[in-house]
Amino acid sequence: MATSTALVLVSQPTSSALTTAATRAEGYFRAAQAENTRRAYASDWKHFSSWCRAAGQANLPAAPETLVLYLSTLAETAKVSTLTRRISAISQAHQAAGLETPTAHVAVRKLMAGIRRQKGTAQIGKRPLATADLRGLLAPLNTHRMLDVRDRALLLTGFAGAFRRSELVGLDVADVEFNNAGPIVNIRRSKTDQEGQGRRVGLPYGSTPATCPVHSLEAWLAMLGTDEGPLFSGVNRHGQLGKQRLTAQSVALIIKRLAAQAGMEPRDLAGHSLRAGLATAAAAAGVSERAIMAQTGHRSLTTLRKSIREGSLFLENAAAKVGL
Repeated sequence: MATSTALVLVSQPTSSALTTAATRAEGYFRAAQAENTRRAYASDWKHFSSWCRAAGQANLPAAPETLVLYLSTLAETAKVSTLTRRISAISQAHQAAGLETPTAHVAVRKLMAGIRRQKGTAQIGKRPLATADLRGLLAPLNTHRMLDVRDRALLLTGFAGAFRRSELVGLDVADVEFNNAGPIVNIRRSKTDQEGQGRRVGLPYGSTPATCPVHSLEAWLAMLGTDEGPLFSGVNRHGQLGKQRLTAQSVALIIKRLAAQAGMEPRDLAGHSLRAGLATAAAAAGVSERAIMAQTGHRSLTTLRKSIREGSLFLENAAAKVGL
């Protein structure tokens, strides 16, 4: 990407000690952002740089006029959220290089206001996975096949814990502890907890073994037979356990694969469908927002309500109370 912030602050070290300090600072600066964020910014910067080369424009520093042309071209096909992220990446690159960022220019801000007004900013999310849908995905799974045992534990743990994909695949076996009430999962770090304060989430017993988060997790741990390493790893087509933990994208692919097998539309579902599904189902069942937030780890009530809005559409519906 651009010149690193650490090297800007610690330029031209004159001793091995300073060189070590500069390297250490670089690591701390990298840790200030999640890996997914750094990867996305790097991809966005690469896209902008490629466009600038093709258009004969400078990318660093970039003129506000260059950014206006870039965003105007991109707006024909890209979502507003994509444009916003690209702007952030370009701004980060200029700040890291100690340069004035073009993203703050009035022309860029007015352009984005016009794009938002014309295209709208509503995001079309993936469909929450309803409890009945979850049962449908799990029904065909074999209780003795390693891949199926893993998938059942993955889906039920993700749904009952309302975990983000990154939280789910980031779990280690050591992050799960059992007591009489069920397993407690220790989330060491999450999207809204970048400083690693952590939180603990309890997984309750289900009404039937086939959909019980506790029994499914116990079955998977018994099959793993280890006290260390990633909780959810890859399983190859021969039923052999891999050493690498699943990625966030893997969760989405597993859900889509099971949805296709169950006759559902895979395009409607993704990894977030588990988290949104629990929030939606809980809201429809009349669970308080406070209790839902305690399980999901949401810090913003507004953000939570976006997830549970669909589940509440008919819970307290004004039109249902007027005698139609």
